[in-house]
Amino acid sequence: MTFDYQIPQLKDAKLTLEEGVAILTFDRHDLRNALTGSHLIDDIVTTASWVNQEKAVSVLVMTGAGSAFSAGGNILDMAERAGDFAGDVAECEERYRRGIQRIPLALQEVEVPIIAAVNGPAIGAGFDLANMADMRIASEKAKFGETFLNLGIIPGDGGAWFMQRLIGYQKAFELTLTGRVIDANEAKALDIVLDVVAPDQLMPAALALAERIASQPPKATRLTKRLMKMAQRTELKDFLDVCASYQGMCHNEPEHLEAVNRMLLSMNKKS
Repeated sequence: MTFDYQIPQLKDAKLTLEEGVAILTFDRHDLRNALTGSHLIDDIVTTASWVNQEKAVSVLVMTGAGSAFSAGGNILDMAERAGDFAGDVAECEERYRRGIQRIPLALQEVEVPIIAAVNGPAIGAGFDLANMADMRIASEKAKFGETFLNLGIIPGDGGAWFMQRLIGYQKAFELTLTGRVIDANEAKALDIVLDVVAPDQLMPAALALAERIASQPPKATRLTKRLMKMAQRTELKDFLDVCASYQGMCHNEPEHLEAVNRMLLSMNKKS
C-alpha cells in the first residue's frame, strides 16, 4: 500500500517515518531534553495529532538525543520562578493546564502503539512521559526517578495516574513518596520496561519490535489498541458489545481477507 504523507515541521525534536514506523527524537540535549523551557511540549502534541491523522503510521517510537531521555522540568526555571513556573497560584495552574498537561491528554488519544526507547535518564516528567507509552525498552544507561517530592512539588503532569496503573499502587507509592532513582535493571524487575539492552542495541531493539507490530494489518492494529485502552475503564458486557462491533468492521476490511489468504498460503506451503 502506498501513502502520500507530509511530516510536520518541529522545533526541538526530529520526526521521521519509514515503513510505518514514526520516530520522534527529542533534540534538546543541551537541556537534557527538558520538557519545559523548550518547544518539546508543542512538538509532542503536534506529533500525536499527526499520527492519528496519518494512516501511513502504524507505530510511534519516542527517544532522546544525547545522554538523556528527558530531564522533565527545567530546574533553573523553577529556581527563578520563570517560564512555566512563574506567577501566582491561579497563573501557575493555568500554565500547567495549557502546558505540560497537554502531553498526557494527547498521548492518551494516540491510536497507534507507542514505544519509548529510553536512552538515558528519564527523570520527573521525563519518567512520566516514558510511562505514557504503551511499551518501554531501556538502555543500560537509563535511570528512572519520580523525583517531584525531592523538589517540594507533586507530579503535576499526571504521573501518579500512569505509574500505579503500570506497576500497582504500592510500588508506585513507594517510588513517588521516596523520590529515589532506580536503574534500568530494577525498572525491568518492576515491569516498567520490557527489556534492557546495551546502548548501541537500543534503537535496533525498539525498531525490531516496532517493525513487527507495523507488519500487522494497520486498521485492526489501531482498533486493538483502542480496545486495550477501553478495557481499563469499561464493564465486561459493554466491552463485549464494542468488540462485536469492531469485529464486524474488521471482517469487512480488505486487509482481513489479505491476511487470511496469506495465512492459508503459508499453511499450504507447510503441508
